[in-house]
Amino acid sequence: MSLLAAAALLAGCESLQRTDSLFGVITPYRIDIVQGNAITQEQAAAIKPGMTRLQVRDVLGTPLMTDPFHANRWDYIFTLRRPGAEAQRRSVVVFFDGDTVKSIDAPKLPSEREFVASISRFKDVKPPKLELTEAERAALPVPPKREAPAAEPMGPVREYPPLEKS
Repeated sequence: MSLLAAAALLAGCESLQRTDSLFGVITPYRIDIVQGNAITQEQAAAIKPGMTRLQVRDVLGTPLMTDPFHANRWDYIFTLRRPGAEAQRRSVVVFFDGDTVKSIDAPKLPSEREFVASISRFKDVKPPKLELTEAERAALPVPPKREAPAAEPMGPVREYPPLEKS
């Protein structure tokens, strides 16, 4: 009997050592970790040879890494770690010749829509229906007719006696 009680206690201790949940029911909150600049296809396509560093910074933002030993290169690195989702990591490198863009080295980047869909927590959300069909409009009850408002009197209207006699 004591052997059975010892086995039950050890099984209980094992469940407490698991870090992903407490008692198998309550899971700790884990924050999303986002680092760097999220660069999309549209942003990368806007970078053309001959653009200045300021123009590149306006389109892509401040680079995550600027190396003083390689002043002719800016590295844009993006990472996203979210619980329950695959980690994302992308690296875009912009090469300069002096103060102008020479080239851009970018992997296959997602479009803006694809990026938003990849980070969205709600995957199967239908867009709201904004218009009624003709059949639905015909099925609506007819609103009651309103009486026409009483005609406004023309000219000044006095509801008090005049202060002076005429």
